Amino acid sequence: MSGTKSASGTARGADGGAARILTRLGIDWPLGTRQPSWWRFLIATAVAIGGSLLACRLLVVAGESVFPSTVGYGHFAFADYAKLTVVGVLLACLAWPVVTLVAGHAARLFFWLTVIVTVVSFAPDVWVWHLGQAADGVFVLAVMHVAVAVVTYPALVLIAPQRDSRARVQEA
Repeated sequence: MSGTKSASGTARGADGGAARILTRLGIDWPLGTRQPSWWRFLIATAVAIGGSLLACRLLVVAGESVFPSTVGYGHFAFADYAKLTVVGVLLACLAWPVVTLVAGHAARLFFWLTVIVTVVSFAPDVWVWHLGQAADGVFVLAVMHVAVAVVTYPALVLIAPQRDSRARVQEA
């Protein structure tokens, strides 16, 4: 019975399994009919970059205040974290229109992708801690990753929301 269709017309077997996974992920292939407007996307990208850099700077100041031993910590130099923050945020921003391209309700899928990427982003922090970096400095770096996600996700989803497919014609 693998790959056959039921009376309702839905696929069962191998094809049905893949369809169920895509459905659970929210991937329904609207293919550009629901993407955010380009100008809102540019504003959201600017807000995400600026807000993330500001959040990281505030966390560095707070980290140095709470953990005085981290004053002068190399990874707290603006040039050190700024380039990585900007690259990470730009990649997230580029992912948003791709997710809206494949998912009709992209915010949910993008949320889970944000969670997964944020968890994976802890790997370099764990690595530098393993190599002997101070735990308090590494902790602040990990919090910075969370802050970037907390700033970037809502900036994209709220400022450059996925459009209703009916609004596509009106707002183009």
